[in-house]
Amino acid sequence: MKKKITIIGINYFPEDTAIGLYTSQLAEYLNLSNIDVTVITGFPYYPAWRIHEKYRSKKRFLEENINGIRVLRYKQYVPKKPTFIKRILHLLDFSLGTLFNIFKVKKTDVILCVVPFIGSVFLGKILSKLKGAKLWVHIQDFEFDAVSDSNLIENKTNSNFIFKALFRVEKKLLKSADFLSTISTSMILKLKNKVNTETNNKKLLPNWVDANFIKPDNYKTHQFLSSTKFKILYSGNIGEKQDWNFFIDFVKKLEPIKDIEIIVVGNGSKRIWLEENLLDFDNIYFYSPVDYSELSNLLCSADLHVLFQKNNVIDTVMPSKILAMMSSEKPSLITGNLKSEVSSIIKDSKAGKYFETHNINEVVDFVIDLKDNKNSQVKYGGNAREFVKNNFSKTKILNQFKEVFFKLAE
Repeated sequence: MKKKITIIGINYFPEDTAIGLYTSQLAEYLNLSNIDVTVITGFPYYPAWRIHEKYRSKKRFLEENINGIRVLRYKQYVPKKPTFIKRILHLLDFSLGTLFNIFKVKKTDVILCVVPFIGSVFLGKILSKLKGAKLWVHIQDFEFDAVSDSNLIENKTNSNFIFKALFRVEKKLLKSADFLSTISTSMILKLKNKVNTETNNKKLLPNWVDANFIKPDNYKTHQFLSSTKFKILYSGNIGEKQDWNFFIDFVKKLEPIKDIEIIVVGNGSKRIWLEENLLDFDNIYFYSPVDYSELSNLLCSADLHVLFQKNNVIDTVMPSKILAMMSSEKPSLITGNLKSEVSSIIKDSKAGKYFETHNINEVVDFVIDLKDNKNSQVKYGGNAREFVKNNFSKTKILNQFKEVFFKLAE
């Protein structure tokens, strides 16, 4: 008889970026490995923070069969402007609907809860008690830490007692799991500090990249990056975790250089604000996200990828977009805290440059030097692709997920 897994997480197909993409690929891989997979999720909304058009007219509770996987959805509240309070309401509403959906699962051997958000662990714990199943928590993002480190909270002093309570709840839920995993070594250390235990029920299971999907040797120039100028690309969520003030300074500094253009492809809570702040500049272009099928052409058409992280975000999240950027065989320019996991990856791979975000002139000088040095572009890009192929292979990492599942399901 097939072993069964239930995956609980708010993001899933047809979301084809970030956590939704990884959860979907994991579910499909397990399904192809002769495992019976059920996914309990929300309606697709990310990164636009709007329910996908094809789902808007659907009923509040929806059951689908997607590539042989049973998918139970609840149409959660999605705020147009996701402030801290509205995000809480968004997650509380999803929890309420998901509470009804977990009772539709008749049998399961393992429950895998994908964090964010931590409320899915509470729901998973209920289901594990009802079905006598093992509870596995996989952390993509420490949501409370990320919010605390960002600008979503204007008056942090008055919010300290709220976060203390949230962290206590988080700790209790994480300690209740039979198995814990997360996506970077720094997040593993943070996880150990949170649960105050040295048991062997924690594992590093990083995100992956399908190097066979991103094809720098076989791509068509994407229409967004078709000029003959040196093209700098940011592709991904336009949200609170990036340092957009530094990005604005970056755009301003590069405007006098007429053979450089900057392309932003994505959506998110900061997109309108960012566009409004850059209306007067001719060297930057904004586009909506592309379909996953276009991603290889998009990434491989750039000359340089950029990601400007906030300096105080160190170990709460490992941006998944970095692996795809590196797989495109193009250099990366990343800023942020030198103690971050991303800093280590760029240093070890020699895939580009990583800077602290204090000196805009230093960053701009690197871009200008790179633009004029084709050999450096080729060297950085080659190093990047080789590193992700060796360390973040899709097949290798998904096999590790499968091994954990069968060990828990024994």
